[in-house]
Amino acid sequence: MRLIDVTNSFSHLVSQQLAHTDAQFVKVFSLGQTTVVFSEALKHRELLFTNDKRNIQPAEIDFTLDKLLSVDRSQANVIMGHHLAEVSVPVPTPTVEV
Repeated sequence: MRLIDVTNSFSHLVSQQLAHTDAQFVKVFSLGQTTVVFSEALKHRELLFTNDKRNIQPAEIDFTLDKLLSVDRSQANVIMGHHLAEVSVPVPTPTVEV
């Protein structure tokens, strides 16, 4: 599997995400026939997987979590749907030592 950055081909989607959500960072990747939208906000990071022809495979989620976020599925909240999946990973809050 290979993640290919295709953000430039989705400029309208990226600008809409930045304007209408709490996302501060948005990138779009191609994973074969699956499109992955990665967004990052202050308190969470999200991956949205879509595929027009089939359901998202668990291996695709595991691969992308490892490559983009260096986490495994146990650290993420995964919601599977028909031809899509949403993965949310909380951003750890830094602890302040006094």
